[in-house]
Amino acid sequence: MRVTESICAVASGRERTPTAATSQQAGKFRCLPHQGGGNASVLAKSREAYSRSLMAEDKQPHRSRFHKAKDDAQFAQQATTTPQTAHPAYRLAFQDNDFLLREDLRPVRFQLELLKPELLLDEAGIESTLVVYGSARIPEPGQADALEAAATDDATRNIARRLKAKAKYYDEARALARLASQYPCDDKGCRHFVVCSGGGPSIMEAANRGAADEGRESIGLNIVLPHEQAPNRYVTPSLSFQFHYFALRKMHFLLRARAVCVFPGGFGTFDEMFELLTLIQTGKIKPIPIVLFGKEFWQRVVNFDALVEEGVVSARDLGLFKFVETADEAWKIVTDFYANIEEQH
Repeated sequence: MRVTESICAVASGRERTPTAATSQQAGKFRCLPHQGGGNASVLAKSREAYSRSLMAEDKQPHRSRFHKAKDDAQFAQQATTTPQTAHPAYRLAFQDNDFLLREDLRPVRFQLELLKPELLLDEAGIESTLVVYGSARIPEPGQADALEAAATDDATRNIARRLKAKAKYYDEARALARLASQYPCDDKGCRHFVVCSGGGPSIMEAANRGAADEGRESIGLNIVLPHEQAPNRYVTPSLSFQFHYFALRKMHFLLRARAVCVFPGGFGTFDEMFELLTLIQTGKIKPIPIVLFGKEFWQRVVNFDALVEEGVVSARDLGLFKFVETADEAWKIVTDFYANIEEQH
């Protein structure tokens, strides 16, 4: 077989499993690692390792004969230092942070933030999630008294008392996560109703903690903020993601969501909840169960009836969500929703 025919056969996947003789012949035409200097012994070891990888690939003729990006990234680090190789222009594009962080590369960064969690969640066998939104300020019940004791004036004392009254929702979020985490895997081994939170403290921590109580994995979708922060300790490390773009983070909240549970919260919780309601109201996504914990809180901070009276939403839009007080109520709404769908089919 001529050299050009052999190369075309490899590229098209038509090459048969090579014999030792053909492997030796083909080896003459394979690209070798870059030989542009660097430590000779290190480079020799790299080339030896690369040769071993090629031999392994000979047993898998469908695999590409080109260097993997990971290999070339390693070879590039061994280049001889010259004015040319030291200049940023010489860096491999995917290893050049200054290049990747340019304004022009925003579309690429969008793709990366969309793709990375998607691939890792697929690899983890996570088919669907139960999303928990809620405040980062509501204390765990055991810490509520300390919050009130730390108040220094009437205004902060009143706020502390209100937060203390909502501490019960920490326990409800944790209990709800335990219920969802008991949901069995499907026939393919994929998991459903995997707990997913913003990865922060308070209500988010309670959700991840409930999954940990059951010995199950849970997801945390963190966001880079100017002040120091870290994911709560109950998020599964391999499912703990960090985002730069709020838009991509919110998209990942909903891509796998089979139910969304909203606890009392502030601007962030409102943003996520109302965007979800808008998506369902406008038909951009199919309806899913949405439960709001704490009817008294929600009716105090949002006058939903007034929105209907003012004509800016319809009465049926208020049926997009339901109020609950306990984890058991919420989980029953979720399971009944999907049981009814199964009956209809």
